[in-house]
Amino acid sequence: MDTLVERANDVRLLVLDVDGVLTDGRLYFTARGEQMKCFHVRDGAGIKQVLNAGLQVAVISGRQSKAVDKRMSELGVTWIRQGVHDKLAALRELLDMLNLTPQAVASVGDDTPDLSLFEASRLAVAVADAHPSVKSRAHFITQASGGQGAVREVCDLLIETRQIEVNRRVHG
Repeated sequence: MDTLVERANDVRLLVLDVDGVLTDGRLYFTARGEQMKCFHVRDGAGIKQVLNAGLQVAVISGRQSKAVDKRMSELGVTWIRQGVHDKLAALRELLDMLNLTPQAVASVGDDTPDLSLFEASRLAVAVADAHPSVKSRAHFITQASGGQGAVREVCDLLIETRQIEVNRRVHG
């Protein structure tokens, strides 16, 4: 059985759900029917650190939102798929484009539509307030809830495991 550090160290691609992962899962609408999203700044900082460390970051979401496009653009995330009904097919498309295998993937989810991603990922992560069926299939469960810094925890884990590997190689 692989350890969490081993799983995290193999990751080259971080795949994120939006609602319930990058947000708290609640849907906000203005009186004019415009959809609003609330993102946590620490999650954004973590995403930038992961990108700067050379990992790829992708968003695969079942819902469509201009706010997601805007926020991901600000962070430098270029692979964004929204309104996706088959998340596994979207992941396979991305893996083909990047010439990666599922062994290089960490996915973060909160509800049953994310389970197909979990099955195709080296590291499956559930946020603290995820549905029980998602938590039961996760290799790691964050301390923070979705939209409350959970993604930052995952980013920190990925960065820290790389540092552990560097130290191991340097110090034997």
